Amino acid sequence: MKITARQLKTLIPLYLMTKLLWLIFSGLLVQTRSSSPKKPNIVMIVADDMGYQDVGFRGSDIQTPNLDKLAKSGVILENHYVMSVCAPTRASLMTGRHATRTGFWRSNLNPAEKFGLSLDETLLPEMLKRNGYSTYGVGKWHCGAHTWEHTPAKRGFDTFFGLFLGSQDYFTHRNERDDWLDLREDYLDGNGELVDIIRSDLDGQYNTRLFSKKSVHMIKHHDITKPMFLYLAYTAPHIPDAAPSNDIKKFATDSMTPARKKYAAMVSVMDEGIGEVVSALRDKGMTDNTILVFTSDNGARFSSEGSNFPLRGGKGSVLEGGVRGVAFVNSPLLQKTGYTNRNLHHVTDWYATFQELAGDQPERHEKVQLPVDGVNIWRSLSNDEPCRNEVLLNLRDVSKQAACSDTSCSESVNEETGSFRKCKNLSGITLKEGTPIKAQDFFAIRHKNWKLITGTAFELRGWSSENRREGYVNFIDNRGSTFQRSLATGTLLFDLESDVREEQNVADKFPDVVETLMHRKKHYLKKVKFLEQRQIDDDIVMEDGIFRPWVEDFNNGTA
Repeated sequence: MKITARQLKTLIPLYLMTKLLWLIFSGLLVQTRSSSPKKPNIVMIVADDMGYQDVGFRGSDIQTPNLDKLAKSGVILENHYVMSVCAPTRASLMTGRHATRTGFWRSNLNPAEKFGLSLDETLLPEMLKRNGYSTYGVGKWHCGAHTWEHTPAKRGFDTFFGLFLGSQDYFTHRNERDDWLDLREDYLDGNGELVDIIRSDLDGQYNTRLFSKKSVHMIKHHDITKPMFLYLAYTAPHIPDAAPSNDIKKFATDSMTPARKKYAAMVSVMDEGIGEVVSALRDKGMTDNTILVFTSDNGARFSSEGSNFPLRGGKGSVLEGGVRGVAFVNSPLLQKTGYTNRNLHHVTDWYATFQELAGDQPERHEKVQLPVDGVNIWRSLSNDEPCRNEVLLNLRDVSKQAACSDTSCSESVNEETGSFRKCKNLSGITLKEGTPIKAQDFFAIRHKNWKLITGTAFELRGWSSENRREGYVNFIDNRGSTFQRSLATGTLLFDLESDVREEQNVADKFPDVVETLMHRKKHYLKKVKFLEQRQIDDDIVMEDGIFRPWVEDFNNGTA
């Protein structure tokens, strides 16, 4: 077809307009793609030995307005399981692998113990750092510090401010057992050399506030062109119980006992600091792309002023009060918020979830990624979709540890003298005197609504009273004696849907359920890391009374 000069005059502007619209559309498309959800900032906050009920949104008499606001506007996690003591939970969080795999299944970590997360583990900050994250560690480490290679700045944190060990005096920053100063600021210099600055200049300052202040500082000075990972691990409200006197007056109520007032102030000062962290995120313009997670590492200590009401047991036990952590997640990235999520979750799941959100591809990295036990729970958190139907709570077995003579070994349970007693309100259970550290032969698992605890040496405890008004409610043996805690042998099966307090043992009524869950032990036992005899250097002397790693030669495979 022939086009006249007049027609060409008309078509040229039309062509140019079409081309211009195409260019504009292409530009918008590119812009849309580039502004799609970026790698989220991650703020992981861990409280230490905090009771299940010790937050306002669970009816506590302790003031936690910031936690309450975050929980109620986010997603409260009703069935968030952790390990029963400090170090195993932290090891599980850092690796995404169950404590049975890492060797942290046996007990807590001793300050002078030559043990830590194996160097072939790819820790959470290390994984995020290789995906472009700036990684900041603040607070309690407790994953091994016998060599410098096991310390936070060598395990993926750009900077670390806090303590290597499991606890310290809140004002002197020295551990109680050895009086070692353990407050430091660590990072790698331009040559990759570790710089360890002991912060003795902060003596007398309350460490909970120091940790909050440092976290705010890191947020304020963060380069927002990079995603951020902030790990804020408070020591509150772990022993030794301590709080500034003016905070006790400010936060405690008249109805509390003096000890409860101190505990309440510890929690409230932490809550205040979390509010400051959130404000810093808001001021920096980071909240729109931030995921904030809060959890306790385990339940409140049985002898503390914390309350795990209405749950049974506390720190150190696999009863709900020990392993069901108070937890929530808050983020504008969640599709559904303002509700209580009742799906099963485990502390190992955060690794798998953050790994997916960070876009990590482990097969592309030189360091081999060990198998992860956690599952990606983002769709569960965001859309309330089920993600798992089973959680291994713990497994301790005599076949997985070397024979030894110290008090942590299971043989000492069998050598113990004294008669067994029947437990009056739990059929099929016998009791025997013994310390909790001797609870070394048991298997505990939750599957859907069922929970099984079975073995020859596990710890049995009573219940927390509401807000600790009446201390702990004891259980009774067949002679009428009351017990706060005892070693037990036998099999327990609870239907947690109808018996969250774990009062009715229904193992005899549902033998098929017991049998099915017992078969799962074989599956998990294959994955349990064998442990040699514990190596604890009780006679080590720290120069100038400052804790520092003391081992130069180490076996990478076991330590």
